[in-house]
Amino acid sequence: MDVLIHAVVGLHIIGIAALLGGFMTQMKAMGKGEARMVPAMLHGALTMLVTGVALVGLNQAEGNTLNTVKIGVKLALLVVILGLVYVKRDDEKVEAAAFGTVGALTAVNVFVAVLWT
Repeated sequence: MDVLIHAVVGLHIIGIAALLGGFMTQMKAMGKGEARMVPAMLHGALTMLVTGVALVGLNQAEGNTLNTVKIGVKLALLVVILGLVYVKRDDEKVEAAAFGTVGALTAVNVFVAVLWT
C-alpha cells in the first residue's frame, strides 16, 4: 500500500507542476495583459483534485491519522483555483488580477502542504 500512496503522491506533484508550470509560462504575457489560462493549468488542477481525494482515501484505508483542517484548507484553495481556471479557460485574455490569484493560491497551496505539520 505504501508504494501505491507514494505513486499517487508523485502524480499529485506532477499536477502541481503542470498548474504552476502553465502559470509560469504565461507570466511574461501577464505583464502585457495578454495572459490566458492554458490547458496545462486546468489539467494540473484536475489532477491535483483527483489525486488529493485518492490520497485521503488511501491514507484513511491505512488507518493513518489525517489533519482534516489542513485537508479542508487545501481543498478550498484548490476549488477556488479550479473554478477560476475553468471559468476563464476559453478567454483569449485574462485580467492580471484573476491570473495572479491563480498563481498566488497555487503557491499558498504548496506552502500549506509543506509547512503545515
